Amino acid sequence: MGGPTGTATDVPTDAAPGDPVQLDALGPRGPFRTRDRLTVADVTGRPVAELSQVPRLFVRRGLSALRAARPADPGALAEVIARAGHAFAHGTVGGLSAPGHQRLVSRVAGVPIAVVRSATARIERAAAEVERTVRGARPTATAGHWRDPLTRGGGAVWARRGDVFAVHAAGNHPGVHSLWLEALMLGYRVAVRPSGREPFTPHRLVTALREAGIGDDRLLLLPTDHHVADDIVRGADLSLVYGGDAVVEKYRAHPNVLTQGPGRSKILLADMGIGEGLVGAGGMASALDTVVSSIQDEAGVACVNATAVLVAGDPAPVAEAIAERLAHLPSLPPEDDKAVLPVCLTADARSLEKYLLGQADGARLHLGGEGIVDELGDGSAVLRPAVIQLDRPDASRLGVELPFPCVWVAPWTPEDGIGPLRNTLVLTVIGRDEQRVGQLVERLVDEPSISNVHVGDHPTHWMAPGVPHDGHLAEFLMRSKAVVR
Repeated sequence: MGGPTGTATDVPTDAAPGDPVQLDALGPRGPFRTRDRLTVADVTGRPVAELSQVPRLFVRRGLSALRAARPADPGALAEVIARAGHAFAHGTVGGLSAPGHQRLVSRVAGVPIAVVRSATARIERAAAEVERTVRGARPTATAGHWRDPLTRGGGAVWARRGDVFAVHAAGNHPGVHSLWLEALMLGYRVAVRPSGREPFTPHRLVTALREAGIGDDRLLLLPTDHHVADDIVRGADLSLVYGGDAVVEKYRAHPNVLTQGPGRSKILLADMGIGEGLVGAGGMASALDTVVSSIQDEAGVACVNATAVLVAGDPAPVAEAIAERLAHLPSLPPEDDKAVLPVCLTADARSLEKYLLGQADGARLHLGGEGIVDELGDGSAVLRPAVIQLDRPDASRLGVELPFPCVWVAPWTPEDGIGPLRNTLVLTVIGRDEQRVGQLVERLVDEPSISNVHVGDHPTHWMAPGVPHDGHLAEFLMRSKAVVR
């Protein structure tokens, strides 16, 4: 692997056509450009950026610098993070404008630009409310500082479990970068390893935070290959790692690693006859809106998008109603303001199509049976929705999660219990029988493998600052420590 050139560089301004953006590593002494760079291409395969890849020695020295740095003054941190969030969303950061950044993210990740803008606003809001968010996660009987009067005569103090926090970021959706801001607020020194698929968002956010006043020795961006990536996890006290089932399994036994894997979010239509009611003009019309929104919003690429709908009764009317709605979504390039579906290389789209049709073998496809690939003529293709009806709540197929609006619709009965609903990030339960639904929700809230329960017309993608996504991150980062004075 090539080493650093030894020269610090600035990220260039909005690049001219054909001129790749240089994304440098952000080390403890500032930006650093390496000889070994990863080419970042857009959805047509055209190179648009070069991402410096740091060697193992650079990672180890960077983590050592984080460990040696003193925690920032908590009194000033909230204002600094909020200022950085505003600059990230609206300003020119590292020479790149906010609209220029959003277009790059859209073209590279294949995510509709409207989704990128929404994620940008979410990051800004998370930064503005980060102090309130972490304070809300603290146990009510626990003090935030050892000098609190609560510790006179003995009390609990919220304390970090370590000093250095590492993030192996995902590239499927820019919104994931709103979460690790909480670690900064809690005094952690943070190292972010960006995804090679979409490195623009973490690079811009880290740069904005540094420009706002977070010391270079407290926040690093360490782009690496997969071989060096594990060194970041080993060198940190605690880590947040995004990935698929293989990544979750790899780190399952590591108590200092928090994994964020597939969401497998679901909707349960809990009453007999509610499915038929969705297609009428009655009071269930809003429920259909909730179902479709849960599937298609965020372009279907997020872990909070619904990938399964279980129906108490006949699933066919529900599948038909969903398919009718999704069939009318337009196929457009991701940077088009009206785009709502994801885009990727045509070859990648064909691979996903082949995999989907293999998984759906023997099932009834209401949408997607003739394929999900809609080529745009430039080497890229839109991933169109798929709606597949199953004859039973088959857990293996309900767990198939793909990066576009793809939903499995299956029957469910109370006799099936909560088994088919387990292993779910978000579960929305819709029903008219309040007593029966209430009894079911009691069990669902108590079920450890279900992270979030929404009751009524609340889409699975609903989120708000201060409301836990997959538990509070602070539950992992902090602990209560006894102090008496």
